[in-house]
Amino acid sequence: MDTIYALASGQGKAGVAVLRLSGPDAHRACHALAGRLPPLRQMSLAILRDRKGDVLDQALVAIFPDKQSFTGEPVTELHLHGSPAVVSAVMREISEQGLARLALPGEFTRRALENGQLDLTEVEGLADLIQAETEAQRKQALKVMSGALGDKVNRWREALVHGMALIAASIDFADEELPAEIVAEARRIFEEVRTELSAEIDGIFAAERIRDGFLVAILGRPNAGKSTLLNALAGREAAITSDIAGTTRDVIEVRMDIAGLPVTMLDTAGLREGGDEIERIGIERALIRAADADLRIVLVDDRGLPPGLQLAEDDLVLRSKSDLEGSSDGISGKTGQGISELLDHVATRLVSAASQAGSASNDRHRFAMSGAKTALESALLELEHGEERTEFLSEHLRQAARHLDELIGKVDVEDMLDDIFRNFCLGK
Repeated sequence: MDTIYALASGQGKAGVAVLRLSGPDAHRACHALAGRLPPLRQMSLAILRDRKGDVLDQALVAIFPDKQSFTGEPVTELHLHGSPAVVSAVMREISEQGLARLALPGEFTRRALENGQLDLTEVEGLADLIQAETEAQRKQALKVMSGALGDKVNRWREALVHGMALIAASIDFADEELPAEIVAEARRIFEEVRTELSAEIDGIFAAERIRDGFLVAILGRPNAGKSTLLNALAGREAAITSDIAGTTRDVIEVRMDIAGLPVTMLDTAGLREGGDEIERIGIERALIRAADADLRIVLVDDRGLPPGLQLAEDDLVLRSKSDLEGSSDGISGKTGQGISELLDHVATRLVSAASQAGSASNDRHRFAMSGAKTALESALLELEHGEERTEFLSEHLRQAARHLDELIGKVDVEDMLDDIFRNFCLGK
């Protein structure tokens, strides 16, 4: 492979900028710039010079051998002073000397995958970790990146291989009476894996919400205090408030962090009958978004429930504008009454939902595991037919194992790699 380089730290001015090189000539590039190689896996102070001998920078340098680096290849890291001019000068010298080429987005991580340093689920966990904004997202991403899902997949696959070996025995020794315990043991193995797959699939929705954010919709009649409540929750003037009915025409979204969870709070158009065409479109959009929400906060006043809204069992119905009524009950976005209690309630509900999350976290995981589960269910059906269907049974088991291999990137992943890695930065 070519030797590649890229800035592994953020763009712009900084105290330190990390420049990473990976590939067969990474150590040679280090020697060309620093005049020597530091001890393996140790930071060493070095003067970096260009071909004319002029000083480029004073940097900390480290080299890593193949099989003991992030990419699995020889790696050099140059910890430069974080001036854009310094970084540009060093990168230009690397390029002009032909020591390495600029890496493509995600190319370092892709090489780590191809060299067996990471499996595909760990790559996806790393991508989620880079994007994490809340504590829950960080923990979820670390769980995936640490190999939790890959470990489960390997355990499931080993169980299937053991079950396939038992079935193979029934094929090889078909003329002999196969002990009933072997069939019972194979059935137990397959049912156990199927159960675990089902549990992991069920947890994907919660994991997706942790990664992408929970949706909380605020609903009510016009002038019920929805926008004022949103501003109070956001701590800023995110929505225009007015005594004029129908001020909010579209869905206003505010991203928040509640109990370490990413939450998108939705302020919707006031629900009422009539109104002009634009307002009716806003009401239609409000009802559509509300249907997808994980939690709906319904504000009511003396006018009662808003028209066109069917309450769900888990909707949170609150009396609005308690400051005008002089009531100790209800909520007021203007005075802050009931806001902390509302946030506590929302946090409790969403934390409970998030607790259902497993290690799998996206549609690719769901499709692969669902395919494995379907193949296993077919295998269990074939198992009921006895020895005459063992070849079909074995094929279903191979299909299940293949789906699991796809999950961790062992087979048939080329079509999805470009899509996954294009979301990485150059330094990853």
